[in-house]
Amino acid sequence: MMASVEALEALAHPALTGAAHGFLGRRGGVSTGLHAGLNVSYSEDDPAHTAENRRRAGEAVLPGARLLTCYQIHSPDVVTVTTPWDDAARPKADALVASQPGLLIGVLTADCAPVLFHDPQAGVIGAAHAGWKGAIGGVTDRTVEAMEALGADRARIAAVVGPCIAQKSYEVDAAFEARFAAEDEANARFFKAGRAGHSWFDLEGYVAARLAAFGVGTVTMLGEDTYAQADRFYSFRRSTHAGEAGYGRQISLIGLA
Repeated sequence: MMASVEALEALAHPALTGAAHGFLGRRGGVSTGLHAGLNVSYSEDDPAHTAENRRRAGEAVLPGARLLTCYQIHSPDVVTVTTPWDDAARPKADALVASQPGLLIGVLTADCAPVLFHDPQAGVIGAAHAGWKGAIGGVTDRTVEAMEALGADRARIAAVVGPCIAQKSYEVDAAFEARFAAEDEANARFFKAGRAGHSWFDLEGYVAARLAAFGVGTVTMLGEDTYAQADRFYSFRRSTHAGEAGYGRQISLIGLA
C-alpha cells in the first residue's frame, strides 16, 4: 500500500495495522543536489533542510507526534524511550522501543534494513536499523527483548523489513561470507555464488529469517531494492559506485496514536 502527502511516499503494510507507520523514501522533501528529496540525515545536508524533511515525514505518518531517532553506530544497542530528547542529543544506539502514545520512533537507512515492530495487544512498538553488522550482532533480537520488557510477547509481535539493498545488488567478498558461516553454517543459504572470490548477499532474507528464528510471530518483507531505484530511495552503495561525494538517508517510522 502507498500513501502520498505533498508527493511524499510512505509505504505501509497491513501486518502493522493499528500502529501509525511508514517506510519513507526520498520523494517529497526539500533537499537539493546529491541529497535531493526527503533526506533526514544531518551529517551532510543543510540542517534547515533536514529539519524540514523530518517534520514532513512525521506529519505524513502521525501528525503532531514527537519524532525521535538515535545516533546510529551499527550496534545491537537498543534504547527504551522514557523521556523524549532533542535531535542534537540523540542517544548512540541502533534501535528504539516505546509504549507511549504520541511518539514516533524511527531509524535512518541508505541500503541497511529498517525493521518496524508492533505488538497491538501490549501497545508496544519498536524500530531497528539492521545493517549487516548490526544484524549479525543481534540488533533485532535485542529489540524484541526490549519490547518484551515493556509487556510485549514475541509471539504477538509483527515485524516488517522495509526497503533495503537486494541480493542482486549486494556483492560481497569471501571474507564477508566467512563471517556469517562462522556464526552458523546454515547462513550459506543467504549467499549466491558470483565471480571468483565473491558472492551476492541476501540481507533482507537474513534479517527476516533471524526474526522468525527468534520467535517473532509475524515476519514480512517489503521486497524494495534501495540500490536499484534511484528515484525512490537513497543508497550508500549506489552513490559509492557512482563516485559521488555524499548520499542521503531515508527514514522508517512507527508510532501509537
